[in-house]
Amino acid sequence: MITLADIRDWLKSFGLFDNYYIGRLDSKKKNSLGVYNLQDAGRREVIGGLKVYEKKGVSLLIHGDTNKANTERKAWDLYNAIESVSKNENILIAKEKKVFFIELLNNEPIDVNQDADSVYEYVIEMNIYFEK
Repeated sequence: MITLADIRDWLKSFGLFDNYYIGRLDSKKKNSLGVYNLQDAGRREVIGGLKVYEKKGVSLLIHGDTNKANTERKAWDLYNAIESVSKNENILIAKEKKVFFIELLNNEPIDVNQDADSVYEYVIEMNIYFEK
C-alpha cells in the first residue's frame, strides 16, 4: 500500500512549497500543497484474472497566493517535476513498493480559480501504479 502520507513526503523532496498537508486543513497557509485521494474510476482486472498491480488515484491542490502568475508557475513547476520523474525506471515513493509508472490525467494543471480568501489554486490529478 502507498498512503497519502507517503506521497506527501515524496513530494516534499521536490522542495517547491512551504507547507504540505493531507486531508482538510482549516486555515490553509499560502504556498501550500494538499494531497487528497482521487475518486477511483472503477476496478481493474487483468485478462486471465491475475492482478499484479495496484492503482492509487491522487489529487494535488496547489494553494498559491493572490498572484495568479506566481501560482500558475508553481503549479507548472510541480507538474513538470512529476512528469520528469515519471519517465524514470526507479520511482521511489514508498520504500516497500515498486512504482511501475505515474499517469498524469490532464495535459496541464487544472485552474480552479480563487478560494474564499482570493488565493489562486490549481489541481493536478494523477494515478500511481505500483506493485501489489
